[in-house]
Amino acid sequence: MHIDAYFDPICPWCYIGKRRMEQALALRPNIRATLSWRPFLLNPDMPQQGMKRGDYLLGKFGSEARVRRLLGALEEFGQSEEIEFQFDDINQTPSTVDAHRLVRFAAINNADADTASKVVELLFHAFFNQGLNIGDFKVLLDIGINAGIEKKLVEEALDGKIESSWVMEENAKAHRLGINGVPCYIIDNRFALQGAQPPMVMAKLFDSANVQIEHAI
Repeated sequence: MHIDAYFDPICPWCYIGKRRMEQALALRPNIRATLSWRPFLLNPDMPQQGMKRGDYLLGKFGSEARVRRLLGALEEFGQSEEIEFQFDDINQTPSTVDAHRLVRFAAINNADADTASKVVELLFHAFFNQGLNIGDFKVLLDIGINAGIEKKLVEEALDGKIESSWVMEENAKAHRLGINGVPCYIIDNRFALQGAQPPMVMAKLFDSANVQIEHAI
């Protein structure tokens, strides 16, 4: 079974969704799943340097009261998945194009199939738990190295704009598929699940996909 996981590393629901997907797969140890991380840009027009976090949140949600309500609810959901969101430590909302490029590089240039997932986890942790700017070259370099990629290779991958067009094309493809929010999981190009659904809901979708595969064999 193959899972295409559409995500953006500045999306808190994607962080929660990753945890729940892992739990769902653990509930179905008989299912062998491969995973591809696919880019979705919540802010496709974000400047390369990003923007101040406070300005971004007010522009997106309209008022400080609404922002506080939404972040408070997210903190509660995060705690249920052992994620300690540190929203107050985030000063900058970055462009995530380079972060997606790093995930892409990890996926296609490393023998370890889990390297891309390690990069995704480290991106979430850096942004939401440490308040780091994941649009910054140095931060991304450290993430790549911590995921087990040789420093020189990470530097070469981040230098220039290789794969930027792929990120934009994949984002456009997601919209053509009708994906207008993330996380979104496409199973074997047949089934779609939108949002950070509970693990059992995801596991039942995996069951349906697995039955289809068995019938096709």
